[in-house]
Amino acid sequence: MTFQPRMNNQIEGFSVVGGLRRRYWNGITADLWDVECASYAGGHYVARDPRLFILLNHRGRGRPAVKRSQDGQGELQDSRQSPICYIPAGMDLWMDIHEVQSVRHLDIHFDADIVSRRLGEELDPQRLRDPRLLFFDQGIMALAELIAAEVANPDPLHDLYGDGLALALLIDVLKMGKSPARKRSALAPWQLRRATAFIEANCLRTIRLEELASLTGLSQSHFSHSFKASTGLAPHDWQIRARLEKAKDMLLRNDQPLTAIAADTGFADHAHFSRVFRRHVGITPSRWRVIHRS
Repeated sequence: MTFQPRMNNQIEGFSVVGGLRRRYWNGITADLWDVECASYAGGHYVARDPRLFILLNHRGRGRPAVKRSQDGQGELQDSRQSPICYIPAGMDLWMDIHEVQSVRHLDIHFDADIVSRRLGEELDPQRLRDPRLLFFDQGIMALAELIAAEVANPDPLHDLYGDGLALALLIDVLKMGKSPARKRSALAPWQLRRATAFIEANCLRTIRLEELASLTGLSQSHFSHSFKASTGLAPHDWQIRARLEKAKDMLLRNDQPLTAIAADTGFADHAHFSRVFRRHVGITPSRWRVIHRS
């Protein structure tokens, strides 16, 4: 999913060298800037999404000053000691730059909702709201350098490479630990009825987990765990059981060969049908037909 960063700024004194280099990943945008600075450069920035401003290097006697308010004194940013700023959505930031000839920096904007869905858990709202300005972290800087190199690469690697680096960087910045496994509750009665009715009505074709989750208003992971909590079976196993019930009905009602029944009930071939039937029922389909017809 292409995520377009939403940012307003009023800047002066910057001249971009080589143009903006930008890469989109799923819910994340990375911008690499090389800029030359006039004797004074700076401006005001505010974005509708959280972002990271990472100073990769700078040239000159001065240092950029990062300020929370226009009239504030600000603190100096240094590419070796305090290169990283995490700026929450909607936070105003000012920057004054004196006696700096050039700056190279990486901006990473992200959609918190998309990143949360990708990780399968809610991002800590407090961490998202709290700014972290002018800090150093060796691991984050190592990832930032790799991301910058990938953004600058005229022949980029597979999207999963840059995407994985950017996602790892956000996990590190937001200090997301491994979540304990959550015990899922069972489906509500109406959800279970809707899901099982749909499976039984469509059991002869491939049913995607996404379809069942959508019917119940749950994520795919949540639905899968809750369905098993309700029935003791995974959705796929419930579908296999529904197919076998249809096969039993056909075995009783007509003399079709097993190859035809296998094809009509969604199994790959006679051997697959017999193997699955025996695993679930305990005997082969032909033996079951003889017993129950007699």
